[in-house]
Amino acid sequence: MLLNEVLPALIEYWPLVLSAAVVGYLLNNKFWKGLNRYPGHWLAAYTNWWRFFDAWGRKHEWTTLRLHRKYGDVVRLGPNVLSFGDPKAIKVIYGLNKGMTKSDFYPVQQAVAKGRRIQSLFSTTDESYHAKYRRCVNSAFAMSSLVHYEPLVEATMNVFLDRTERLFAETGKSCNFNQWLQFFAFDVIGDLTWSKRLGFVEKNEDVDGIISFLGKFLSYAGPIGQMPFLDLLLEKNPLRLLAQRLGLSKTVFPVTLFAQKNSNERAADIAKIKAYGLPKRMDSKGVDLLSKFAQAAHDHPEFMTDTQILASCTSMIFAGSETTAISLSSVFYFLLKHPRCYKKLMDELDFAVANGIIEDKPNKSVSWSDSQKLPYLDACIQESFRMHPPAGLILERIVPPQGMDILGNFIPGGTIVGCNAWVLHRRPEVFGQDVDSFRPERWIEASLEQLKVMKATMFQFGAGARTCIGKNVSLLEVYKLVPSFLRRFEIYLENPDREWKTHNAWFVRQLEFHTKFRPRNTPS
Repeated sequence: MLLNEVLPALIEYWPLVLSAAVVGYLLNNKFWKGLNRYPGHWLAAYTNWWRFFDAWGRKHEWTTLRLHRKYGDVVRLGPNVLSFGDPKAIKVIYGLNKGMTKSDFYPVQQAVAKGRRIQSLFSTTDESYHAKYRRCVNSAFAMSSLVHYEPLVEATMNVFLDRTERLFAETGKSCNFNQWLQFFAFDVIGDLTWSKRLGFVEKNEDVDGIISFLGKFLSYAGPIGQMPFLDLLLEKNPLRLLAQRLGLSKTVFPVTLFAQKNSNERAADIAKIKAYGLPKRMDSKGVDLLSKFAQAAHDHPEFMTDTQILASCTSMIFAGSETTAISLSSVFYFLLKHPRCYKKLMDELDFAVANGIIEDKPNKSVSWSDSQKLPYLDACIQESFRMHPPAGLILERIVPPQGMDILGNFIPGGTIVGCNAWVLHRRPEVFGQDVDSFRPERWIEASLEQLKVMKATMFQFGAGARTCIGKNVSLLEVYKLVPSFLRRFEIYLENPDREWKTHNAWFVRQLEFHTKFRPRNTPS
């Protein structure tokens, strides 16, 4: 009876009803659990579409930095999203046993195999699953494992240096340096994961178009991750995944296929390791990550299945190449844009060789242990990490249901909170008033106490239990290649007056970084 009276009214006045519903929805967003007290872009309080479109504009890191500089330490990025700019928030949000979980931003980046999601260490939101997974593979990425990986990185680096000389230094051709460095990073991942280079450097091309796919996928994941329900309508539509499981769709996730193809070539060896474990005598070349993952399956068969092994290999492709290439490009770019720093670093390298501090190898390569003896090199790398961290969005966490205090602010349960490295790395009270300038000396001039604060604020690898597990591998690549490349070649910007372009696809990659090289004659 009531329905018969209400329904005609709804039909007659539907524009008014719809308008009222929309207004009610927007006002509910604005005042959601009292978050209206936090400032930000005015649209952010009403809808996540503002965040989506700003991320789609590929400069979201600068937007977030501007908002924090205008409004202070806590900025509202969405109806239930807060960004924290105070470095002291790192321990609260990302510390151990805080009850925080990852948001739905991360599953958007999950690979798919046969219609099923592959949960990696990075993309899973299940903290229990993550803890079990990390225990299985943690030793493979420990600092102590670097001694086993250095021969693999060294082999690829030597090929990269030789190919740079043949393709660019001897010919005088221009090099798309950011792409060339990503070729190097991908081949390192191939050597580290499967004990074979994948052909990017030898062929000077994007093998199987995987880099192109990765770029497009991350460009999708960044904005879509601001409104994750869109992923359920697009890439991970349940009907689409069901069709793959039933064999009605032959669509294969390219990164998954790429990892499977390279892993299948080692199927017999991996089966032996899973059954009997790694031999006690290690190959002098080093033990690759696929072997370590298989060893983890031997040690933890109840958890580490073939799916987890595949997920681990897939993660190496997703994160291992992109972030390292970005970091390498940053170091070289900032040195080239600051000739004083470039010369000072070269003076340090030449002095170290002349005085026997580092070994003078025929191909000019520098070992990991020797790179640790070069304080100005370390300062330049740390400053590059500070100026251009790979991740350009906040690392999202969900406040537990009971809510929690974050630096004197009671944040209600269910709120998404996080920090952005681009904001943290430009805090004047930590790094000095000249935070927008590249000045490596800040890392040398700082007192021990201040240096400790600076290092605690660095967020390029994340923080807490979810710190990037491949951090040490990435550092190994950076600290070996930068001094080796600089000793071997003189580098020039093709157009010194032009700034590079950046593209925030979640990771802030560089574009149009064109350089030329000349063989370098080391002064006596």
